[in-house]
Amino acid sequence: MYLLEDYDYALPEKLIAQKPSLQRDRSKLLCLDRKTGSVVHRIFNEIAGLLSGTDLVVVNNTAVIPARLFGEKTTGGRVEVLLLDGLSTPDRPLDPGPRICHCLLSASKAPKPNTSIHFGEEIVARVIGNRNGIYRLEFSANEDFEDRIRRIGRVPLPPYIKRHPNHDDPHDREAYQTVYASRPGAVAAPTAGLHFTPPLLDEIAEKGIGIAQITLHVGCGTFLPVKSHDIRDHRMHPEWYCISGETADLINRTKAGGGRIVAVGTTCVRALEHAAQPGGLVAAGSRTCDLYIYPGYGFKVTDALITNFHLPKSTLLMLVCAFAQRSRILRAYAEAVERGYRFYSYGDAMYIA
Repeated sequence: MYLLEDYDYALPEKLIAQKPSLQRDRSKLLCLDRKTGSVVHRIFNEIAGLLSGTDLVVVNNTAVIPARLFGEKTTGGRVEVLLLDGLSTPDRPLDPGPRICHCLLSASKAPKPNTSIHFGEEIVARVIGNRNGIYRLEFSANEDFEDRIRRIGRVPLPPYIKRHPNHDDPHDREAYQTVYASRPGAVAAPTAGLHFTPPLLDEIAEKGIGIAQITLHVGCGTFLPVKSHDIRDHRMHPEWYCISGETADLINRTKAGGGRIVAVGTTCVRALEHAAQPGGLVAAGSRTCDLYIYPGYGFKVTDALITNFHLPKSTLLMLVCAFAQRSRILRAYAEAVERGYRFYSYGDAMYIA
């Protein structure tokens, strides 16, 4: 149960979704009963019928920033950079001027300290360190750093979604963002939320089902691969989150009244569980989350989960295995493969309750 290979599964490459569904809420929905392991196949826009008026749906309202940059070393080698932090957001304003950012880099040859990387004519970054594959870059710009990055940055799609290396697909700017995204700061989308549409959210609200928002700015803690043979040796990188007093009160009143907390996405689960206090109450506030959830974890807040299908050997797959038993999750994944479900960020969804 604690070996990395226990979280592997076979997936035909053709099932890795390269584009979102033409209609967000028309994706497939695999419904898994986590107590019995039974599976029912539905369409996502039927989700309201699976919820009750005592439920509270919790969504992550983070918004994806254009954190993917392409530059060249002074020697001419091409470098792809994913900013993990360093941009001002409404939640965390930063002073203007040179900026030190933690980044993931992809290059034919790893850049050494003091290597300069040029992003057009107006931004230069200098490599000042590398620890466990995460680089520290010092950026300087001839004009406002924030505005320039937002102009030249691209949608930070995961590498398994293939796009032309020299330009964005304009559709991704909208598609790789939830309809309720409002607080910029994520470098990856909370993809379970991509299935919701305004009419579907209205339908849920009209049934008397509560909808609450939290913020967790998705960073490398969510998507960095596990390299430890024993998964217990893995460590999560911290990600910033915020739960308002109003949302914490809604969650705590729902739990006290016997209602369910339905988390939309693993990022919501991690924030809610990290904020749980002794006795199960959720504390309001802003803090960083490095909670690593794998089988054996005892859930304190989350009662049901809406999620996508996750990569083999990933912390996200380990989290859903903790929520619904590894054997049942892997059997459900195998059935999804047989039925041609689409996997990963732009893929289909699961409802686990």
